[in-house]
Amino acid sequence: MTTTIEPPRALELSDKAKAFIRLTRWREHVPYTIPAVTVGAMTAVHLSDGAALDWRIIPVVIANILAMSFAFMINDVADAPDDALNPKKKLNNVISSGVLSEREGTLGSALTFALSLGLFSLGGTWTLILGAIMLVLCYMYSAYPFRLKARPITDVLSHIFMLSGLLVMTGYFTYDHNPGAAWFVIAGATLFSAYGQFYNQIDDYEIDKAAGLKNTVVLLGKTGTSILMYSSAIGALLCMTAAIASGVFPVWLGTVALITAFAAGLFVWETDMRGNAAEGSAAIQKPGLLVANMIVLMWVAAEVGLF
Repeated sequence: MTTTIEPPRALELSDKAKAFIRLTRWREHVPYTIPAVTVGAMTAVHLSDGAALDWRIIPVVIANILAMSFAFMINDVADAPDDALNPKKKLNNVISSGVLSEREGTLGSALTFALSLGLFSLGGTWTLILGAIMLVLCYMYSAYPFRLKARPITDVLSHIFMLSGLLVMTGYFTYDHNPGAAWFVIAGATLFSAYGQFYNQIDDYEIDKAAGLKNTVVLLGKTGTSILMYSSAIGALLCMTAAIASGVFPVWLGTVALITAFAAGLFVWETDMRGNAAEGSAAIQKPGLLVANMIVLMWVAAEVGLF
């Protein structure tokens, strides 16, 4: 099959700016990046004597948003030839569709990388180290010759650390360096990310196989990957249960979670995070993120004295 990447089109500066924003895919990661980083920071503040939420949470959250944006940007640059084979992916990839050139996408990715690293430095030494590891993984996940996403096992491991575990850890290590019981939260978030990665791989199975990727789902098949997906979800729930039992979260947050979950359950959620029809566990993706964001919002509001 012939790969057809559209030649770059001449666009106004404002249109180029919009294209760069599209390249960040911010809608796909901001809803989980903010709560993941913030829950890490709030857990550290809650568990550590003398730790208090301060201005550092702002640059650290922004740094993580930029890191996730970099991950999606460099992924679209590297995947442009493969995405050009699929009409839907070609439309969503501004490189494949010719809105931006590969060079423009690469330069935008490099700038985003640098800005993210600079903001991570404001969180302290450990935050900078963890942020740098995250950014390197984001690059190696998609870019040639590393292409971790195309290799079984490493595709999942790199994904769950860079898109979840390290998000929580950068938030936590900004305020404390001894997680203790907070490791349950970090492990739970990592396993939730594994669930999401397996879910996405199953959804992309036919495309990835046609593109010649040798990732985990191609190796294990849909059935084996589905078993790992649900096992990861169960493991994540067990870790979060252990975290709650260990007193990692304030008790009153349980009331917030129940009320928000009840309210979210009153609505019909027809699509998952990718815009596909929500079936089975996919039906709780959006309401689950809504609950997580509300819990974090109320926790921060209480910490800064708004109520």
